[in-house]
Amino acid sequence: MKKILVIEDEIAINDLICMNLEIAGYQPIPFLDGDVFSNHLTQEDNYDLALLDIMLPGKDGFVLLEELKAHQIPVIYLTAKGDLPSKVKGLRSGAEDYIVKPFEMLELLVRIDNVLKRFIKSEAEEICIKDVIINEKKRTVYKNGIEISMQPMEFDCLLAFWKCRNRVMTREQILNILWGVDFEGESRTVDVHVGNIRKKLDFSDVIITVPRVGYRMEVSE
Repeated sequence: MKKILVIEDEIAINDLICMNLEIAGYQPIPFLDGDVFSNHLTQEDNYDLALLDIMLPGKDGFVLLEELKAHQIPVIYLTAKGDLPSKVKGLRSGAEDYIVKPFEMLELLVRIDNVLKRFIKSEAEEICIKDVIINEKKRTVYKNGIEISMQPMEFDCLLAFWKCRNRVMTREQILNILWGVDFEGESRTVDVHVGNIRKKLDFSDVIITVPRVGYRMEVSE
């Protein structure tokens, strides 16, 4: 289980992030104070990622970033500082990503997954769901040993479901993940992709329709 630091001084936000990380299958380790975390880091640094606020009691996020980099822990900033100079400073200093509050939890989970993929080299390339094997790097899908032809958007949609598995996703959230921007087209486009995926992979019991909301991929961890 991947261990993720949550360095955020607002208790409600810290608790919410930790709860969602646990649901997504991560082990969150919360801290509320920059100095406390800095002292802890000298004793324990076996972490896969840090979610770091900038405005903290004690050492701020810009100072802590340098300490985390020294321990080779990748950082995603989660901060209310949305001004351009702060963003530029954070990214130029070596943060992997910079997310401004308020943010969508689903988007955060996808960005976490993207950063972890770059840093955790031992992670298996293949994803197994029932009798289906997905290779993200090769962009191939096999069912019972037979390769299944997938359109690019179908494949990306399938990956989005996997990365947010066991969580309800609205059609708008799915499209925003696929396009990387706020999508302003017809959200029912997702229904077509989901229908094709279900038919090709026999996933009617894996990708579940949530009435009046969207979809959820149900898989056992």
